[in-house]
Amino acid sequence: MPIIVNLDVMMAKRKISLNELSERVDLTLSNLSILKTGKAKAIRFSTLEAICKALDCQPADILAYKSDDD
Repeated sequence: MPIIVNLDVMMAKRKISLNELSERVDLTLSNLSILKTGKAKAIRFSTLEAICKALDCQPADILAYKSDDD
């Protein structure tokens, strides 16, 4: 998939656990885990906003595009 999810990288930089982030953004652990592993098919802007607020980052810090040609 050409969209790369770097949520685990940002969580490590901010030294925050999946449990703590789950509580801060009011998402279930399973949904957050699906997003973290890159298996999510979509993400709501409100969820992305909550994650960015909790991690003090920009959407581009979490999501990246890599073409299939690379």
